[in-house]
Amino acid sequence: MFDPVSEHPYPDGHRPDEAPAPHALLAPVLGLLGRWRGRGEGGYPTLDGDFSYAQEVTFSHDGRPFLHYETRAWLLDTDGAPLRPSARESGWWRLQPDGRVEALITQPTGIAEIAVGHAAGNTVDLAADTVALTPTAKEVSATRRSYALTDDGTLTFIHDLAAVGRPLQHHLSARLRRVA
Repeated sequence: MFDPVSEHPYPDGHRPDEAPAPHALLAPVLGLLGRWRGRGEGGYPTLDGDFSYAQEVTFSHDGRPFLHYETRAWLLDTDGAPLRPSARESGWWRLQPDGRVEALITQPTGIAEIAVGHAAGNTVDLAADTVALTPTAKEVSATRRSYALTDDGTLTFIHDLAAVGRPLQHHLSARLRRVA
């Protein structure tokens, strides 16, 4: 008999070869499944200079045609030691038959995005179609994200941002390695 306290009837898959079987529409993004960690650099004209950070990104699925996406980042000091938590996001990527991706991305800072883009080869490019803000969130008017798997198994991440009256420009970039 199923025990809902000790087991989950529909666990998420973190690899293409584990149950549940990935939905066929996930084919363009199967290489992203799993947990990734690495380091990056960031900056923005409204910040006090450039910074180093570490990031963890997790992609999973439950057999349906979408990915669960979660990312956490923390700032690093000049020696590479953790300084404090930084950005955090969670959401869903909905894959369409033609390789289109519709992404719902939320942040605890009061920002919610609907991004659209395309998955092709080993790259996913997303651009904000709609940005919604809570009354106290900082003003963000546009974002663009790119995820690319390289031949050596690295996941590169680039995030461009238009915020607080500034035009869309580079904000973050990281190189991540699969850890699970």
